[in-house]
Amino acid sequence: MYLIIGLGNPEEQYAKTRHNMGFSTINKIADKYNVSFDKKKFDALYVDTIIEGEKVILVKPQTYMNLSGTSVRQFVQFYKVPMDKLIIIYDDIDIDKGIIKIRKKGGPGTHNGMKSVEQEIATDIFPRVRVGIGAPTYKNDMINYVIGQVPKEEYEVLEKGIEKAADAVVDIIKNGIDHAMNKYN
Repeated sequence: MYLIIGLGNPEEQYAKTRHNMGFSTINKIADKYNVSFDKKKFDALYVDTIIEGEKVILVKPQTYMNLSGTSVRQFVQFYKVPMDKLIIIYDDIDIDKGIIKIRKKGGPGTHNGMKSVEQEIATDIFPRVRVGIGAPTYKNDMINYVIGQVPKEEYEVLEKGIEKAADAVVDIIKNGIDHAMNKYN
C-alpha cells in the first residue's frame, strides 16, 4: 500500500497558487483514476483507490501548509506504512517552473510544510516529488509569491510540472523510485 500526500493550503482560497502544487498533483492523479476526495479524517481529505495494482491512499491535509506534519503523522501511524511507501509531493522554489525532481530522502530546505512533516514523523528518509515553481524576483516577496494568484500564462507552465509529477508518482508505483528518478530527474 502507498500513502501519497500532496502538501498545500485549503483549496477554496488557495487553489492554483504556487504553494498548492502538491494538491494540484494529487488532484491530477485523482482525475486520472476517476476518484474524488470523499472522505475526511486526521485533518485531511482523502480517497483510497487502486493504481497499477497497488492500493493507494491519496491525501490532502487541511491543516494549512505549515502544520501539514500533524496530519501526515496520523496517517502514517494509523496505516503503518513503511517509509518507502510514503510519497510527499510539494512545491519547490529552487527548481524552475515546469520541472520536477524526485528524491528518496533529504532535508526540507526552506519549505515549512516539509519541516513540519519531517519533525512530526521524525525522519527524512521517504520519497518526495518536488514540483518547481521558480523563485520570486525579490526574496522579501516570498509569502505573496507562494500564496498569491498566478497569471494564466505562468500557470500553464506550472501545469506541465503538475502533469509530470502525477505521471512520476504512477511510475514510482509501477516501476519503482529508481526508474522514476532516471526518467524524470
